[in-house]
Amino acid sequence: MKHLSLDLETYSSVNISKCGVYKYSESPDFEIMLFAYSVDGNPVELVDFTNGERLPQEVIEALSDETVIKHAFNANFERVCLSRFLGIDGFLNPRGWHCTMIWAATLGLPLSLAGVGAALGLDKQKLSEGKDLIRYFCVPCNPTKANGGRVRNLPNHAPDKWSAFKDYNIRDVDVEMAIQRKLSKFPVPQETWEEYWMDQEINDRGIKIDMTLADAAVHMDELSKNEINKKLQELTGLENPNSVLQMRCWLSKHGIEVESLGKTAVAELLGLTNDESLKEVLLLRQQLAKS
Repeated sequence: MKHLSLDLETYSSVNISKCGVYKYSESPDFEIMLFAYSVDGNPVELVDFTNGERLPQEVIEALSDETVIKHAFNANFERVCLSRFLGIDGFLNPRGWHCTMIWAATLGLPLSLAGVGAALGLDKQKLSEGKDLIRYFCVPCNPTKANGGRVRNLPNHAPDKWSAFKDYNIRDVDVEMAIQRKLSKFPVPQETWEEYWMDQEINDRGIKIDMTLADAAVHMDELSKNEINKKLQELTGLENPNSVLQMRCWLSKHGIEVESLGKTAVAELLGLTNDESLKEVLLLRQQLAKS
C-alpha cells in the first residue's frame, strides 16, 4: 500500500464548530460510525462500525505508517478522530498525511469539498443531501413525543436514511480522489507539507496551563469579592451592592443621580464629590465590578 484515501462519519454531543475537533473527539460519547476508504485508487470500501464491522488490519497499520500517504479533505479531523479511535497515547504523527484542502488552498480553490468539486467541474460531486443526514445522525436530537423522547438518532430509527448516509460517505472519498487526479499536475512543494506538519504538531501539543495557579487565582478572586461585598453591605446596608439598580437608588438618596455605573461614569463621580464615605463606596463598587 502506498496511498490511502479516507473519510469518516462520526458522532459527538460536543459542538465541533464551537469547540474544535480536539474537544469534540474527547467527548465520552464520541464514536466513529462509518469509515470509507480506498487503497491505491481502487474502488471505495466502507466499514460500518455500528453494524459490528471492523477495519482490515492492513488499514489499521497504514494509519501509523509514515511511508503510506493518507489523503483526506481537512485531514486534521480524520487524524485526530482516528487517534482517539485507536486509543493511542497522543496523536497519530501528521507526517504521512496529505490534506487535500491544503492542496486546494495552494491553488486558490475553495476550502470546502463541495466548493472544490464545483470549481473543478468534477463528474462526481458531493451529495447535496449530506447536511440533512449529518444533522440527523451526527449530532444530538431534541427529545419529542414523536421520537419517544430520545436524544440521538441511530441507524435503526431510519434505515433508508442510513443507507443514503453510507452512500454519502463513499461519495466523499470518490470526490476527494477525483480532486487528487485533477490537481496531480500541480503538486504541493515539500516545504509546504513540512510547514503543514509543523502546524499540526503545534496544535496537537496545545498550550500548557498551570492549573494550580489558575484555580488559585479564581479562589483569590472569590475571596476578594466576598470581602468587598461584605464591606459594601456594611457601608450601604444594601442586600446586593453589585446590583446596579440597588446602588443607583442608594446614591440617589445621597444626592447623586447616575444613569450608569460604568468605569468612566464612576471615575467622573469620584472627581465631583468630596464626601470621603461616598468615595469609599464608589471605589469599592468599582473593584467589585471588575472582570
